[in-house]
Amino acid sequence: MSRLIRGLQDLRKSLKLLLTHNMGRVGIIVFVILGVMVIFGPYMRTVDPMRTGLPQNILQPPSSQFWFGTDHLARDIWSQTLYGARIALLVGFMAAVVTVAVGTLIGLIAGYFGGKADEVLMRIVDFFMMLPYLPLMIVFAAVLGPSIWNIVIVISITYWPYTARVIRSQVLSIKERAFVEASRSVGASDSLLIFGEIMPNVVPLMFAEAVLMVTWAIYAEAVLAFLGLGDPTTISWGMMLHFAHESGLMSMAPWWVIPPIACICATILAFTFLGTAVSDIMKPGYREARGL
Repeated sequence: MSRLIRGLQDLRKSLKLLLTHNMGRVGIIVFVILGVMVIFGPYMRTVDPMRTGLPQNILQPPSSQFWFGTDHLARDIWSQTLYGARIALLVGFMAAVVTVAVGTLIGLIAGYFGGKADEVLMRIVDFFMMLPYLPLMIVFAAVLGPSIWNIVIVISITYWPYTARVIRSQVLSIKERAFVEASRSVGASDSLLIFGEIMPNVVPLMFAEAVLMVTWAIYAEAVLAFLGLGDPTTISWGMMLHFAHESGLMSMAPWWVIPPIACICATILAFTFLGTAVSDIMKPGYREARGL
């Protein structure tokens, strides 16, 4: 219970520091806006984003009836933009969870055990990091087929080695510290040392990696969808750009491409700011300098 209370107190202090960090505030504000879009989107004058409209409403510019205009099938771009936020956050968070979980597990095992296990796992990591990530994602996405969940799998397969290497480096330092040696001397098992002693000390780093991973996942989904490897039955910001490009009407309907581009850029920038803020908060002496 005392450990839980300390954890909640640390979380409260971290949130307070995040709110006092300029980049952290920007990231939180954009994240709140995205949350509103995701939760309250159906109640913000939206319709089914895939529903086609009347012929006379094709490529209508922004107006009181269509706030962001319509596309070549008379679909409401305002609705597509709001519903696209759901896909962006779904892909971002799911890919971040899978990537950080796999990367952390590999990093913990490689860093703790060392020797042959470390050598084999790091060679696998090096192999994946050596490959250009965009062609690798395209190949995997083409093989697995168009699906949001396949996109999550593709992103996770491509990016887990980066998390694994970062976590391994931290574990190599932590496993030599006195509290780990003390637990080992009283007969603690390897699993207890890894998950009970070492892992809690890499959680802040895992969180920072997850925040940055969200930005990469949103960007990767947009790129794959734009290239035609996304799910055509689901509207995302990347699919909006894909449909606009395929129609050949991008220059004639700028209102069609500006909202998804603006949302992608703003979301990536916000989560990058948030990741930077988290990294700053984790630095030794930062809390003391802020009086916490």
